[in-house]
Amino acid sequence: MAISFGLIVAIGAQNAFVLRQGLRREHVGSVVFFCALADAVLIAAGVLGMAQALSDRPQWAQALALLGAVFLAWYGWKALQRMRHPAQLQASEGGENLSRWHAIAQAAAFTLLNPHVYLDTVVLVGSMGAQQPEALQIWFVAGASVASATWFSLLGFGARWLAPWFAHPKAWQVLDGIIGVTMCLLAALMLRHALVSI
Repeated sequence: MAISFGLIVAIGAQNAFVLRQGLRREHVGSVVFFCALADAVLIAAGVLGMAQALSDRPQWAQALALLGAVFLAWYGWKALQRMRHPAQLQASEGGENLSRWHAIAQAAAFTLLNPHVYLDTVVLVGSMGAQQPEALQIWFVAGASVASATWFSLLGFGARWLAPWFAHPKAWQVLDGIIGVTMCLLAALMLRHALVSI
């Protein structure tokens, strides 16, 4: 949950679109459901696919664990750096009314045409989940998927309450601080796991 939450909570087009739909109260359930489902499918594909690919190659798993630790440390450092230059997430309530399918199509574009979504869900989260014992992999997928669904639900259904908060740079400083510390701790744990398995 911590890994997934840390990766998806960022200022970006997808989050701004979900927030916008929430502000407009327009097809919020459909948009939130699509974004959460897409993340869950990609996370599951990553974990199960990586597990299959790494099952006979423990040295690859170790290399991915080391790379994952480096990436998480870098990501945590970037989040802590963003605290010094906070931004804001803005989503206008104006614009044309969208049909349900048009809104879902836009959500699909913001989600699936973003190359970072594959790096985050399939590669990074997938490689971490694949290193868990087989019996725990389903729980890893569930935890990561719940974090994604929770975030999109908060953005979409809580937009009226969250929008002023996210428009304030100070809120992003706090959030980035939490994410930065969490990612650095996870990087340390992952590095320890990789070194122990040498």
